[in-house]
Amino acid sequence: MSDFSLAADAATQALRGLFEPTPLQRNDHLSQRFGADILLKREDLSPVRSYKIRGAFNAMRKRLAVYPGQRIFVAASAGNHAQGVAYACRHFGVQGVIFMPVTTPQQKIGKTRVFGGDNIEIRLTGDYFDQSLAAAQDYCAASGGHFLSPFDDGDVIEGQASVAVEMLAQLGRMPDMVVLPVGGGGLAAGVRRYLAGQGGCALRLIEPAGGASLAAAIAAGEPVTLARVDSFVDGAAVARIGAQPFHHLSDVPAEALFTAPEDRICVTMLEMLNVEGIVLEPAGALVVDALPDLAGAVAGKTVVCVTSGGNFDFERLPEVKERAMRFSGLKKYFILRLPQRPGALRDFLEILGPEDDIARFEYLKKSARNFGTVLIGIETGEAENFTRLFKRMDDAGFVWRDITLDETLAGFLV
Repeated sequence: MSDFSLAADAATQALRGLFEPTPLQRNDHLSQRFGADILLKREDLSPVRSYKIRGAFNAMRKRLAVYPGQRIFVAASAGNHAQGVAYACRHFGVQGVIFMPVTTPQQKIGKTRVFGGDNIEIRLTGDYFDQSLAAAQDYCAASGGHFLSPFDDGDVIEGQASVAVEMLAQLGRMPDMVVLPVGGGGLAAGVRRYLAGQGGCALRLIEPAGGASLAAAIAAGEPVTLARVDSFVDGAAVARIGAQPFHHLSDVPAEALFTAPEDRICVTMLEMLNVEGIVLEPAGALVVDALPDLAGAVAGKTVVCVTSGGNFDFERLPEVKERAMRFSGLKKYFILRLPQRPGALRDFLEILGPEDDIARFEYLKKSARNFGTVLIGIETGEAENFTRLFKRMDDAGFVWRDITLDETLAGFLV
């Protein structure tokens, strides 16, 4: 057995002082849908509702074993690593200073405070994770604290590998495939390295479409910084893959990499909540969201999907529902030129179908002109209803423009 495997086994044993293994559960809904044996490794059920506690605990444990006098630990996180660090700080009785983006959901900030108590200080800095990371590293250099990277650290990678240690023990054998989310790459690197030491299996790595830093790094042959990152999948929206994770992932074949569009992830989150009663954050839903893309590869196989986190702020639920409905074609926004005459609005209302519901109606410009411009949002029960509605609008002579997918215009008006 390799040194890494032995270290991952030791990390797993040490974790038992904090919590029992997270469940490995067969999901009947997904198994039936994809004709496979789909099991979820429920990292959303850890004490901090994500796998991040593993790496943070292991890195802190090993640092204190060598430097027992270390009293200050510094971290940067969009939320989940922060909670893991906070939990570990209180466990070991040390102080933590945690830098988080100003845009971090309040749910994650609040839970970090709960887990760390008096052992932590939270500093909200920057709009994006990478800005918080730079501030944390600057503070660390000035204060003499020890920096706990969320992913670019050998001990963190080693701790994340405990997910694979538990999974193999629970399943009793190697699965046919493991599907993993990728943000900074610590989890994917750790699990891949451990499984390879046990004989290996097929892996599929899933990144958010708006933050595919691993795919960009593999294409370039080295880690690169993305020019733009969509922060919706806040637990995996990383502009640059970690150098150490990339070292272990650089030879991942292109056919093993997949991206998940943010709006489709919203559909998956709602499905898992409404059908299965499972609360997943956007990053936690990445692997389930990719299953339709993997349908041919998973059929008839035993597949483990790592649901990496469940720290979802329910204040974001309206946004998730909105994005899901748009992606599914159940909600559209359009601009309508409405004649300025009595009965014009009634004429429009009469062409709506029985499942068509007006969710937004706003005059964009009121004047004495013959036509007025109206922003309209319509929700419906079937995507095909819009085809019929738009035909009726054309037949009635209405002039309109669908702006649902026009990011610039919709961003201003919706």
